[in-house]
Amino acid sequence: MKKIGLTGGIGSGKSFVAKQIEAMGYPVYYSDNQAKKISNENPLVRESLISLVGPLVYENNKINKEYLRAQLFSNEELRGKVNAIVHPAVRADFSRWLKEQKTSDLIFNEAAILFETGAYKNFDAVILVYAPEEVKIDRLLRRDRSSRSEIKLKMQAQWNDKRKKTLTRYHILNDGKKSIEEQLNAILAQLL
Repeated sequence: MKKIGLTGGIGSGKSFVAKQIEAMGYPVYYSDNQAKKISNENPLVRESLISLVGPLVYENNKINKEYLRAQLFSNEELRGKVNAIVHPAVRADFSRWLKEQKTSDLIFNEAAILFETGAYKNFDAVILVYAPEEVKIDRLLRRDRSSRSEIKLKMQAQWNDKRKKTLTRYHILNDGKKSIEEQLNAILAQLL
């Protein structure tokens, strides 16, 4: 069984590619979704986040994503501290999930910041999903209803695609033109 990381910057379409991988019969662990769930349900994570960011980090007993995002995108040090709280809990959850996966040659972990956190080193390979900046901005304008300047700030908080490409040989261009399926099949053939 090989563990494959699947990553890409905001708006790249990594979740779309993950759904295609899942439809092909491969198990996919969605780190970003699990991080939200863990942040809401794990008492130690909750207490740590409240202690670090303040009580406004939770609203109606759920993580206040807008408030937390606003704090993190303007403060790199705080972002690192929040990651140090949430990411170990997500890694432990992934390890638990991994033990349940017994029938697949390839297991995928979809996560936004595998390179930024150094977690990419824990995988047999990593697939980077990327797209031209204007395509990503377009997607985010439609999806998040954020302003162009807010989107640019979010993008600047992550490593750029050029930097990420140097760390993996597996790339999928998700520009709406090139076939994802063909690119994916070629990569999976190499990985298998």
